[in-house]
Amino acid sequence: MIKPSFPFNENERIEALKSYNILDTIPEQEYDNLTLIASQICNTPISLVSLVDPQRQWFKSHHGLDATETPRDLAFCAHAINQPNEVLVVPDSRKDERFHDNPLALGAPNVIFYAGAPLNTPDGYSLGTLCVIDNKPRNLRKEQIRALKALADQVVMLLELRKRNAILEITNSKITDLNERLESFASRLTHDLKAPVRSVQTLVQFLKEDYSKKLDATGIDFLNRIDEKTNYLNTVIKGMLNYSKSENKDVQFEEFDFELLIKEIESALKGESEFRINLKTNKLKNIFQYKFGLSCAIQNLMSNSIKFCNKDICEIDISIEEDNTHYLVEFSDNGPGIPQNKRLKVFNLFETLGTTQNESTGIGLATVKRILERLDSEITIIDRDDKKEGIKFLIKLKKKQVT
Repeated sequence: MIKPSFPFNENERIEALKSYNILDTIPEQEYDNLTLIASQICNTPISLVSLVDPQRQWFKSHHGLDATETPRDLAFCAHAINQPNEVLVVPDSRKDERFHDNPLALGAPNVIFYAGAPLNTPDGYSLGTLCVIDNKPRNLRKEQIRALKALADQVVMLLELRKRNAILEITNSKITDLNERLESFASRLTHDLKAPVRSVQTLVQFLKEDYSKKLDATGIDFLNRIDEKTNYLNTVIKGMLNYSKSENKDVQFEEFDFELLIKEIESALKGESEFRINLKTNKLKNIFQYKFGLSCAIQNLMSNSIKFCNKDICEIDISIEEDNTHYLVEFSDNGPGIPQNKRLKVFNLFETLGTTQNESTGIGLATVKRILERLDSEITIIDRDDKKEGIKFLIKLKKKQVT
């Protein structure tokens, strides 16, 4: 018996093998399917996915064999990895000086015939083989050898997929941890900022009520400016908290009444300014979607319409209909509208129109866009059909399967 030699790149090969984190893992159907197919194509009772580590060959899949590993010195596959560009075929091990007295050939599992296709990584390292074994001498046809090589490539694809999935899981875990920290930071920050801002607002009101007669016009103007700035800061704090929630809150789909949802939002906004909502459901009552997310999106649109309206009464028109794949929600108001050259930018975080009428934070529409992106949906600004003044949004809300 001739012991297998080590490949010239053995150290790098072992590191490559370790990078897949596959050794000593539990059986998986995907690998077992490939060894079953290999046995059927080559008409052999045994087929293995064999990985060669420093001391042994370990079987990720072992069709027709109970053993899970054998010593490397006895492994036929340890010879095969030294010829990474060829399928090692041993028609009769009893007549081959490398294997004629090999214990695996003389006794169970009686490896008389062997054919192993190397498992070559994209970086050129041979990790082991997909091999077929018989206990009698034989050979393979050319098409069987090609099929064995093709199946070996599939084994490597499974290994690569495993590695990528592991990297994705680690990355997702880090992102989840980072998002949780950011959400905690945003919540703590807004909580810590709310108290001093509220204190400043209270002090300003106190000064206005009790000291207005002692202040001249300039002093009153300064107080009004402080009041405006603290109100703006309070709006920014609330907006950032809502944006953080839109990024991190778990999405849960449910069936709900769209008309009732609009009434709930309308009730929540009562008292901001005078507004009127005209709703057309087109006989569409219940929808299955992310209620919290849709509520946040529409409430942001309504708040913007009310805040920036330049009319005595803010008129808001909402309609909903559906096609085979989406709910189509149209939202329009009678406000000043958005210039054509700003219609894409307004969905970017902190992007504002730069008007002097109101101080916009540039957070609301970015929050709406982000919520809808998480739902594989979108929002766009479209021209009003009636050519009236105002803005019109189209929300294409992707339908979800009711579970």
